Amino acid sequence: MATALEHEVKLGAGEEFRVPDLTGVVEGATTVTLPERRLEAVYYDTADLRLARWGVSVRFRWEDDDEERGRWTVKLPDDDGGGADDGGALRRRESTFALPRHPVPDEVANLVRAYVRSASLTPVVHLATRRQRLELRDATGNRLGEVADDEVSVRQDDHVAAGFREIEVEVDERTPPSFLDAVVARLRQAGAGAPDPTPKVVRALGRPAAAPPEVVPVALDDDATAADLVRAALAADLTKLLTHDPRLRRSGHPEDLRKARVAMRRLRSDLRSFAPLLRPEAKELRRELGWVRRQLGAVRDADVLAARLAAQGESLPEEDQAELATLLQRLASDRDRACVELDKALDSDRYAVLLDALVAAAASPPCLPEADVPAGEVLPGLVRRRWERLREAVADLGDDPSPEELHKVRTRAKRCRYAAQAVRPVVGKPAKRLAKRLGRLQDVLGEVQDAEVTEAWLREAAGTAGGGQALAAGQLVATQRDTMRRARKKWPKAWKKASADKHQAWFSDD
Repeated sequence: MATALEHEVKLGAGEEFRVPDLTGVVEGATTVTLPERRLEAVYYDTADLRLARWGVSVRFRWEDDDEERGRWTVKLPDDDGGGADDGGALRRRESTFALPRHPVPDEVANLVRAYVRSASLTPVVHLATRRQRLELRDATGNRLGEVADDEVSVRQDDHVAAGFREIEVEVDERTPPSFLDAVVARLRQAGAGAPDPTPKVVRALGRPAAAPPEVVPVALDDDATAADLVRAALAADLTKLLTHDPRLRRSGHPEDLRKARVAMRRLRSDLRSFAPLLRPEAKELRRELGWVRRQLGAVRDADVLAARLAAQGESLPEEDQAELATLLQRLASDRDRACVELDKALDSDRYAVLLDALVAAAASPPCLPEADVPAGEVLPGLVRRRWERLREAVADLGDDPSPEELHKVRTRAKRCRYAAQAVRPVVGKPAKRLAKRLGRLQDVLGEVQDAEVTEAWLREAAGTAGGGQALAAGQLVATQRDTMRRARKKWPKAWKKASADKHQAWFSDD
């Protein structure tokens, strides 16, 4: 699989439009006419066109009737919101696969699994394109981008059912933004239409492909009910999960992994926070989210531990750093095994069924009749439940609490923070302030937990390691002890700030 960032602007053009001379469009720019291309592309989607509606596309494209040398391409929006920027430019991540057309390869299908889920990918439209191209270069001969004049035919069986023309301006990742603006301005002066970010496949399929996705943001007003807030929270968190799922599969990057895990954690926490308003089947969703979150967690924990040890290891003597690097190879092997299990989970029918259920819940939450009341009447009580459990956990601590007891407090602080964040669209600043204070408490207690976990791993690894590795591990164990000692001193102050009466007034029943 090859990946690249596609950054382009699409412009409409009539039959009489001619691409103007773009030499000197920016200082020193020259143009080179490239060979004309004849492209055939078949786009795949579900029966309800859910990929197109999410701004995702899957195609198999070949050139000059040479289908054997065709390529699969999956395009995904490059940002969380998707769509185009203010100038009408599309930014999409493009993944290309040199694989046969039939059947749809698993590598392609799995990349969009979160959107397709239990449905099937089938051909939905066939486009034939006659492409005339100009390459633009700077004064030193380096490529800046390309202008493509596309005449597109929508084919059905053996005849042309429709057609359109568009001009694409695509720039390289390092090309200055001013260059794209200048080229678009010159084309518009010559008669091209306004920037239109609509992808070819959506233009060809028409209105059904331009419909909203299955999960859409929910606008809340002063008359919002508790059920409205539940739907808004689930929709927001599920959209983040669906957005980061393919990125996680594509890159495996720790940041994509973190964001996917956070989205799952937030979904699970929302289902827990709103539990008094939800029917019993919501508990099953929570359980299944816990299963897949654990699979993500095994990989994420290895990433966090590796980054922590690598950073702390920089303070070791040079010879001990080399021993630590050898020791960390064991952690890399653990991560590789966890990745294999994660891939199995994400590609499983169980995960697809879970996502189907979450999409259904986001569209129509399994709310009890009690949720059909003004949100302000029930939301404070939901946060109060979480707060009381957190306060009980703190009250149960002795003078010298164990790491396990502090981790329990951290977990309850996190749940209370998520509950406050969930009701923030209705409650506003008081909920935001509480969540911020709880976040700081959670971070301090997280230092204790991270140090405890790191020390445990180092001790286990050192037990079967050679003398040099054991020595490096021992030095880092001392680092964890020092970190834990400092964090233990800080957390009571963080709790005092979070538990101030002014942060509880909006949900207190006094």
